[in-house]
Amino acid sequence: MKVVILGDTHMPRMAKALPPRLIDELESADRIIHTGDWQSLEVFLALKRFAPVDGVYGNADPPEIRDRFGREKRFSLDGTTVCLVHGDGKGKTTPLRALETFRDEQPDIILFGHSHIPYHEQHDGIVLFNPGSPTDKRRQPEFSFGILEIGHAGFALRHVFYSSKV
Repeated sequence: MKVVILGDTHMPRMAKALPPRLIDELESADRIIHTGDWQSLEVFLALKRFAPVDGVYGNADPPEIRDRFGREKRFSLDGTTVCLVHGDGKGKTTPLRALETFRDEQPDIILFGHSHIPYHEQHDGIVLFNPGSPTDKRRQPEFSFGILEIGHAGFALRHVFYSSKV
């Protein structure tokens, strides 16, 4: 199973269309997960043309996104337990806020966004992963998103980095 993970798209303000590098991976995705700050329902509509889409809302999302997606999600993907939250809030770092949201549940993976900073670390046996942003790199050197591959031997997460969103 191949899952494309993205977040903080902030469209259409930061991009008018999905970046070609992202589309390359979406074409072979089995599932798509968005970590929030879509900013427009059009992002969901564009993504769902490729594969089933799920996600959470972020602090910059309008009511129609908030009504469609929850603040937190928990699900199993081929036996891998995944939790999802945007990660905004007060105090602590974004990764630690995400970890605190689900620590007692001991999932395999916590996916989060908000900071636009790619992150891939293990804390207390839980893998924390922020895909970064495919359209709004802020102070990062490159745009990014993530790929989660799940197979018989377990799961693997990686970032995809690229320099141009057009």
